Amino acid sequence: MSDRFDVGVWYEYVRVGVWVNQYDVFCGVVVNGVRLDQPYCRAVEECVEEMLRDYGREVERLREPPVPALVIKIDPVEELLREWPELGAFGTEWVRKWLDLRERLVEIAKVMRRFPWMVDVVKQRPTSTLHPYTVEVYVARDGSEACLSLTSSKAYCAQDGVVKEVKLELEFKRYETYEDKTREVYRPKGLLAYAAAAREYVRLL
Repeated sequence: MSDRFDVGVWYEYVRVGVWVNQYDVFCGVVVNGVRLDQPYCRAVEECVEEMLRDYGREVERLREPPVPALVIKIDPVEELLREWPELGAFGTEWVRKWLDLRERLVEIAKVMRRFPWMVDVVKQRPTSTLHPYTVEVYVARDGSEACLSLTSSKAYCAQDGVVKEVKLELEFKRYETYEDKTREVYRPKGLLAYAAAAREYVRLL
């Protein structure tokens, strides 16, 4: 066999107990650099036949291409939509387009979760050209009304469960702590500002 193959022996000491010098010795055959287990045979011919069989099997195994690692690609957009399904009202492609502004998208989703009617309003409006920072939300300080603005020309306000399209013209008045955050406070412009029932609005977005 040695005239056809490069044959050698390997051995290894393995600790089998906690005491000093408690080792077992494991050994086997090396054929052309391929490590084989120790053959169990009675005659030389049987050993040679077993080693050749094991060697051939190992060579075939080594020739097989490695099993590719299982790679699971997670779509960050799908992951965000699973966590904040309210953003689905804007459409998947819109979310993908503005994914770099993830923190802003989450802020929008939190407010929409607080006011579910806003989801239906957004679904009914074109949003492909909408920038996340043009989405504005105002709430009356007395809690009687909430308004969603998607453009500068109109807004949608809900009061007593009824949503109406309005022209919301507000002007900044001051900063105020609202829900543990410093926020902008607005009042209506023009003659409405002098009405006794004029509301003050806190900007959430």
